[in-house]
Amino acid sequence: MADRLMLVATIGDEIIGTASLHEDTVRGMYVRPDWQGRGVGAALMDEVEKEAKAQGLAILAVPSSITAEGFYRIRGFVPVRDEFYGAERTIIMMKTLGL
Repeated sequence: MADRLMLVATIGDEIIGTASLHEDTVRGMYVRPDWQGRGVGAALMDEVEKEAKAQGLAILAVPSSITAEGFYRIRGFVPVRDEFYGAERTIIMMKTLGL
């Protein structure tokens, strides 16, 4: 945890979302189901992208689930390859950051 940016979205004392940036990769992006579609994920990703740019990163990667692929596409990520962990498919997506 010491080598990554960790973000937590809260309402009062409740955690409703998380995201982290480890090197050039978004990790741990999660929004509680009852808060999905309400801008929490977008706000978290805005902060991750702002930090990535501040670090001088030109490209940002994210391992996406099938259900989150549309969310990342809207944000400008494009799929580059699939990885499989047993029967679980992960879509590796990337975005070029405008510095």
